[in-house]
Amino acid sequence: MTKQASEAEIVAGLRNGEPEAWAALCDQFDQRLWRYVARLIGADQAVVADVFQETMLAVARSGRNLRPDSKLWPWLTTIAHNQAALFWRRRYRHAGSSDGVDTLPEAMSADPALALSKIETVQAVRCLLADMDPDRVFLLTAKYIDGLSIAEIVPMLGGSTESVRSRLARARRDFRERYQRVTAEW
Repeated sequence: MTKQASEAEIVAGLRNGEPEAWAALCDQFDQRLWRYVARLIGADQAVVADVFQETMLAVARSGRNLRPDSKLWPWLTTIAHNQAALFWRRRYRHAGSSDGVDTLPEAMSADPALALSKIETVQAVRCLLADMDPDRVFLLTAKYIDGLSIAEIVPMLGGSTESVRSRLARARRDFRERYQRVTAEW
């Protein structure tokens, strides 16, 4: 397998259990996937590393089950999203929802109320994303965090420009409704 293997080559290799395919997948996606996990988890690099490792283990376990026409980035982000959701569920089940000071140290300022508000907002967004459909999370993060255009997202997901626009609009609406429900409770 070449250094810059195509998606189809990587998918075929993963389906066949080829170590070269795994190496190509890591070369092409590991840094981007790390950043994706970090956005879902927060600033604690040790926790990001744990969730990233669990994500990669899940990727390794499921590679042979890929469909031949699978797109790698949506598949990877779905697995990462599920691992992040598991992390947040465990954290809130075992530790309550009082975490946050260590997740946004830059938010600490001379105004403690503002710092707390920023931390609560970040936690709310992470929790909302963890509970949303992974495809919608992918669309929102690709567009608004990664800064990708619709034209850049279409090849990752397949379909037409209009279908991706429509799906993105539904993802925004879903997030907005969830966010408004949560903030109304504050």
